[in-house]
Amino acid sequence: MSIDERHLPLYHAFLEQGLESWLARLPEQLARGLDRQRFGDLPAWERAVKRLPALEASQVHLDQDTVSVEVAMDASSRRQCDNLLKILAPWRKGPYRIGEITINTEWRSDWKWQRLAPHLSDLKGRRVLDVGGGNGYHGWRMAGAGADFVLVIDPSPRFYWQFHAIRHFMKDAGRGVHFLPVGIEDVPPRLAAFDTVFSMGVLYHRPSPINHLRELYDTLRPGGELVLETLVVKGDEHQVLVPGERYAQMPNVWFLPSSRALTHWLSRVGFQNPHVVDEADTTLDEQRATEWMTFQSLADFLDPQDPSRTVEGHPAPRRAVVIATKP
Repeated sequence: MSIDERHLPLYHAFLEQGLESWLARLPEQLARGLDRQRFGDLPAWERAVKRLPALEASQVHLDQDTVSVEVAMDASSRRQCDNLLKILAPWRKGPYRIGEITINTEWRSDWKWQRLAPHLSDLKGRRVLDVGGGNGYHGWRMAGAGADFVLVIDPSPRFYWQFHAIRHFMKDAGRGVHFLPVGIEDVPPRLAAFDTVFSMGVLYHRPSPINHLRELYDTLRPGGELVLETLVVKGDEHQVLVPGERYAQMPNVWFLPSSRALTHWLSRVGFQNPHVVDEADTTLDEQRATEWMTFQSLADFLDPQDPSRTVEGHPAPRRAVVIATKP
């Protein structure tokens, strides 16, 4: 299978990082993840990114709440970039700024980063895996915090092209961050290669949460750190909500444990010192519809008479961040 030239930086990075056991799988994984037969909108997203103008970046900011690229734009290039970037909508994770264009995303992902960043082990020089990382916003923040190599994995080809749209403007400044359109199940078993692994907003989508925790465990080197963020409910170590067909209008939500149950699960899998560093209700200011994500958002998923409940009658979204270590 021939190698697409745009994927060469990913191949080179895998070689540099000693990920040869994964390298042989990349051609098939990339071909499947970017299969035009499976994803009918994919050609339009690819064309949009390829048509973005070549603008010279004067500065790139990965260590600020808004991931931004300072570029000079005239009125014509601004309109062109704005129109092309909106072809990739909805934009869910961010915010971003390209020149004068601010991509006001559905999620204020910077708020989540502010809550967890003070509790992380120093990321300087680390090899990091971001599981289900969306379009890569948190991956850029990890690089801004000093990570040497960041691999974002997410099976969405839309997010793949959003990532590459941002990277288009960063050029060499973004060379330490990479995106592979796969899920955690496509990571080679017992890889034990990463210093820090993030799994944020993934666990509740997995029909077997214990298996997901084991998969995360296997990606970490001994002594590595897991950062796990997921939906939770209030209660003791035995409290777990198993919703019906939908939770907050999402059809693929399986298990919402209490944070105490979650730390118990992590201990059973083999993690050491699992501890909650943040737990809070999701607010309408943190997740909302914008001009860059015009579909329904959190406000539409809550009971209008009782916003402490979802439209299905479940407790409204509450999220916890748990950090644990692989011995």
